[in-house]
Amino acid sequence: MHPWTMQFTVDEIARRLEHGQFTQHVVVNVAKLVHMRHDLELRSAVTSCDIINIDGMGVVFGGRFLNLDIPERVAGIDLFYRLLTLASQRGERVFLLGARAEVLEQAVANLRQQYPSLQIAGYHHGYFWDDEMALVDKVRQSGASMLFVGVTSPKKEQFIERRKNQLGVKFVMGVGGTFDIVAGITRRAPVWMQRSGLEWFYRVLQEPGRMWKRYLFTNVMFLFLILREKIRPVEKRHG
Repeated sequence: MHPWTMQFTVDEIARRLEHGQFTQHVVVNVAKLVHMRHDLELRSAVTSCDIINIDGMGVVFGGRFLNLDIPERVAGIDLFYRLLTLASQRGERVFLLGARAEVLEQAVANLRQQYPSLQIAGYHHGYFWDDEMALVDKVRQSGASMLFVGVTSPKKEQFIERRKNQLGVKFVMGVGGTFDIVAGITRRAPVWMQRSGLEWFYRVLQEPGRMWKRYLFTNVMFLFLILREKIRPVEKRHG
């Protein structure tokens, strides 16, 4: 993982865009780190990325508990907005991929109001698996230089890793459920909950039937892993 600040991350992505360097970006949180232990395809897709930001206060707190220098959380949705500002300023064309068709339409409408100079080269809903190559061709032919993929994990990481050399973009980033938030379908947790590491709990409150088992398992497992790592001898931990 890259323990960077938000500003450093944006500056590095801007530098890579300017030099035409392809960048595969991913953010990791507690759930993703836990699943990577057993999902080898997900692990490979994440570790092959050029930039791996820490999105999730649980990872920040856990890393600091292990005496790692992690300056701040780089939330995927906040980075998404910063990169849209960057794209607007630099004239980079973006492609938005993911969510249900009606949700994405609303998200695009909202973004066009918020970023009048943003060049949206194209967009497509997230249910394209029956004709994946047609979608890949659409992205490539759009002329977009930046692709944001709003599909659930591990599908988005696996898709990006599988097709990154065929998409024709310079930058690709998975943004999960960001389009739902942009469209106003779901809400982010209050800032105090984001900063205290309780954003997961806010999601459970919004979708208890779908989320409680997922977070119970991953949070408990992550806590166990962190405590186990803490009591390991230092030479084994870093060796």
